[in-house]
Amino acid sequence: MIEQKMLLGDALRELPKLESESFDLIIADPPYNLGKDYGNNRDNMAFGDYMDFTRQWLHEAYRLLNPRGTIYIFMGFRFIAYLYSVLEQELGMFFNSWIVWHYTQGIGRIKGFSPRHDDILMFTKSRDFVFNLNSVRIPQKYYRERNNMRGANPGDVWEFSHVHYCNENRQNHPTQKPEGLIERLVLASSDKGDSVLDPFFGSGTTLRVCQQLERFGIGIEINPEYVRIAQERLQSDFTGFDSLDPRMKRVPRDLRKESVREPYLQDHKRWFLANHEDAITDFEKSVATMYPEDSRKRGQIKLL
Repeated sequence: MIEQKMLLGDALRELPKLESESFDLIIADPPYNLGKDYGNNRDNMAFGDYMDFTRQWLHEAYRLLNPRGTIYIFMGFRFIAYLYSVLEQELGMFFNSWIVWHYTQGIGRIKGFSPRHDDILMFTKSRDFVFNLNSVRIPQKYYRERNNMRGANPGDVWEFSHVHYCNENRQNHPTQKPEGLIERLVLASSDKGDSVLDPFFGSGTTLRVCQQLERFGIGIEINPEYVRIAQERLQSDFTGFDSLDPRMKRVPRDLRKESVREPYLQDHKRWFLANHEDAITDFEKSVATMYPEDSRKRGQIKLL
């Protein structure tokens, strides 16, 4: 297992100490400047101060990213347009995707519509960049010979549940991101052994994902309590990532031929449910519901 590295300190001071072009992937979840309480600091800067802060860390991130590297940045609605402008107009990076992370629960409003998504910008340093589509495909809805049954592109609207307070992996952090969401970013834009940077690692989700996916992660965090939480998290037993795109458990229709269905069901676990052992039971139930004759014939479905 590859050791993860944590740096306690201010990102604006720690980033300049790192070697240029030394990271294959950067995943950043900076403060959105919405007044959140992060224990020893609050993100309530004046507009100009926040933009100065944003420009400083983004310029450092650009320096640290290797020529084939990708950066993903989580950002709220108030500043995402400004962020986009800095990345494209000031840094000359290449826009690839504006990902919408949809979740089912969030802040309720009486006047206006309740927010139910966060945005993630994907930019690359050049037009030649790493993207492992096979590692992040989702199951097809139907079996068709003309379809690539290895799976479809997940698109740019993703549904991952928040890490609810009843979840055993929930940490004492106000903006903890789901592991399954970060898993997709890491799988798509890096390879085993690559270096991944998280300049604001919070509760340590990116480092935990890198640990399990055999990437070398380096994270920076200003709050010592969050560093302690992340350290404990990295030392805990791994039983599977805490979230999953619900589409990963869907069973393609029209798998009527046993000669086709059986090999596919064996592949599904390896392709789509790796690191999500807890989802296999639900998948088996879906198979039994969709193909009851197969379930009666063979008893409980077993996936090797």
